[in-house]
Amino acid sequence: MSAIQVTGVTKAYSGKRLFDGVHVNFAPGRRYGLTGPNGAGKSTFMKILEGVIESDGGLVSRPEKTSVLKQDQFGFEAVRVLDVVLMGNKPLWAAMQEKETLLAREEITDAEGERLGELEHLVAEEDGYTAESDAAELLAGLGIPQSQHDKPMKELAGGLRLRVLLAQALFGKPEALLLDEPTNHLDLDSIRWLERFLSGYEGVLVVISHDRHFLNAICTHIADIDYETIIVYPGGYDEMVMVKTQVRGRVEQENAERAKKVSQLQDFVARFHAGTRASQVQSRKKQIEKLELAELRRSNIERPFIQVEVKRPSGKQTLELERLTKRWPDVVVCESFDALVTKGEKIAIVGPNGVGKTTLCKMLVGELLPDAGHITWGHQASVGYLAQDHRDGIANGTTVDEWLHAWDPLAHTSDVRGLLGKMLFKGDEGKKPTDALSGGEAVRLMFAKLMLMKDNVLVLDEPTNHLDLESIVALGEALVRYEGTCFVVSHDRDLITSFATRLFAFTPEGLVDFRGSYDDFLAKHAPKPDKKRRNSTAPRAASPST
Repeated sequence: MSAIQVTGVTKAYSGKRLFDGVHVNFAPGRRYGLTGPNGAGKSTFMKILEGVIESDGGLVSRPEKTSVLKQDQFGFEAVRVLDVVLMGNKPLWAAMQEKETLLAREEITDAEGERLGELEHLVAEEDGYTAESDAAELLAGLGIPQSQHDKPMKELAGGLRLRVLLAQALFGKPEALLLDEPTNHLDLDSIRWLERFLSGYEGVLVVISHDRHFLNAICTHIADIDYETIIVYPGGYDEMVMVKTQVRGRVEQENAERAKKVSQLQDFVARFHAGTRASQVQSRKKQIEKLELAELRRSNIERPFIQVEVKRPSGKQTLELERLTKRWPDVVVCESFDALVTKGEKIAIVGPNGVGKTTLCKMLVGELLPDAGHITWGHQASVGYLAQDHRDGIANGTTVDEWLHAWDPLAHTSDVRGLLGKMLFKGDEGKKPTDALSGGEAVRLMFAKLMLMKDNVLVLDEPTNHLDLESIVALGEALVRYEGTCFVVSHDRDLITSFATRLFAFTPEGLVDFRGSYDDFLAKHAPKPDKKRRNSTAPRAASPST
């Protein structure tokens, strides 16, 4: 198998330099996580590797059989789901189509007969005779039931279409895999399946993900974008952060020691430059020249500071759910579900896609009514809500600081600016039009609102969407410190593990109230993988999104 080789690649956008003479070799048999904060250029670099974007300078060589996760879920509307996956192996798909065309003719020439033989050989080389069953295993592993395999793509929900495109990228034993956010729209069971699949992959893998647990589980190396270049570290994400911090700390300490020595030498030169100790002064000047400080460019990694305080505490009994029932035509969200939540409990809402996690959140905040049962909030409960589609909660036609200040007109301007600064809206960025916000900026602005309002209950539906890894770590720390009660929907296992002491879990047996950590829940409820067929272990199929 061949490597992906990057030689002297440079790229800038709108005057901002992303990469400057990058040299890196992505070797076969290794799995690289491509990391860096929002705006560092991860997706741009991935597109340069793919060949979709040209660099301003430098060269990229890649294996001929390089597979890429496509994001165009509407590009195969009329195509059968299984065929979309088969298209991932371009030589096989082309041979199968040509073979089908020749066989459809009533008579064929001798040359066409010879061509059919060549095509049969090519199909056999590409495992074409087991292609449909192999594709079906991939789809099942990613939570797409067999009943959907022969349907056209247009009949699938958006989240399932993206899973089909992921199966397409994985199909056909590519020599190199380029995956940009492959865990988006995957539930926890499907993410675990993908981890097992990729851990057995033998080619070159380069993956972008905001799921820290996923990167730690599959990566042999981290390719980190910082200081306008890419630095490769062995190990997973956590190991990279530790090494990077240690290296920077050592350089800072060495610089401090050198600066102290330089100061002492300069003091000697200043005191004796006009005296009789001229030779010693010259010696000190040469020492000063040698003690140059190591260049310590500013890292582009910035972590927001999320701290949601509580204006006034709620009563001890914060929430009571009595025989709560909600059904959609194809999904039973909950049936006679009972729960009593007390002040300060941290609850994660977990389960496959499409089972009703968002529906439950909307019932908790009053946007949807249950079919039966009661939702009763306790004394002085004040609920802050972060919807799954964060951007819908931010009005256009205003600026970031004006939008935030409007939620509490009595708040001091300096307090509003302070909150925005903590969310990385520094200086003039507070005047940014809300229409121009990126996904990550929109989420951070919504957190600034929660920090301003100081509610004693938080309902957060997929709060990690669009956040970079540093922001997700900051969110986990904030939830641990939060003195109120919270309900959080997330597929990020590290986040759930960091704060949750209780789970509302959607299982094949229905919605259950589990008291304990997420690790305890997995030990009791997680399906055991089939050791004989590790890569075909399929989770329970997800229903259409609710």
